[in-house]
Amino acid sequence: MSKIKLSENFIKNIVKLALNEDLYPSGDITSNLVQNKKVIKIKLISNQEAIIGGLLFAKHTFKLIDNKIKFIVKKKDGSKVKKGSLIATIEGKAKNILIAERVALNFLSHISGIATKTNQFVKLAGKKCKICCTRKTIPNLRVIQKYAVKLGGGTNHRFNLSDEYLIKDNHIGSSDIKSLVSSAIKNKKGRKITVEVDNLRQVKKIIGLKFNTILFDNMSIRNLKTGVKLVKKFYETEASGNITLKKIKLIAATGVDRVSVGSITHSAPAVDLKLEI
Repeated sequence: MSKIKLSENFIKNIVKLALNEDLYPSGDITSNLVQNKKVIKIKLISNQEAIIGGLLFAKHTFKLIDNKIKFIVKKKDGSKVKKGSLIATIEGKAKNILIAERVALNFLSHISGIATKTNQFVKLAGKKCKICCTRKTIPNLRVIQKYAVKLGGGTNHRFNLSDEYLIKDNHIGSSDIKSLVSSAIKNKKGRKITVEVDNLRQVKKIIGLKFNTILFDNMSIRNLKTGVKLVKKFYETEASGNITLKKIKLIAATGVDRVSVGSITHSAPAVDLKLEI
């Protein structure tokens, strides 16, 4: 998988884009009404239990508006916090803090939301089953969202289409499963190969071929358990398709090695955070 780079330059550039979106073309016309240069100190507080993430994004948001603003971190990315926990303090001119606050909170709430939801799945799945994210991410925010998944204890799946072969149902529907797998093996050049199946007949057509992972898609618990037992000695196993918190324990109990969950990136609720003067 491509290495995810969350460098300081990357964070600053993403924050600049977000601030430009919020301030173009005339700036914060409301906060500009505040003429005094009063320095205030405010608290960043969590209104719920959560896994916190995105603190550097928030810090750079305030710094890019006013580099004299002090952003003092009280928790680290990946920290588990309770309702009412103090996450950070921010000190600086009131006007400039007001300009930056929403962009900073948007980054924090979104990243923390993904980390929190991922962690819920990770806890229920247990230590023997990995929770993986997918490519179901917001365009241009994949690096951030996959970073958030790792904060929550999850595992990153392939980053993009060049990373590894993933032969899915629509590939198979337009060709022959065995010939597709054979062609991938021939051209793999060190890349991993995953083959998606939605029934046990497909498994029997490819078992014995030298590839890495069988992905069982939208299978019943009974068929998933049978499939895992059939191939576990030869391949890594994965499950996907409408995975929910209610079902994850049963799915993990089949012995599958990992479960890919689209909802941890595309549908994670934002964490409720607030700035309190």
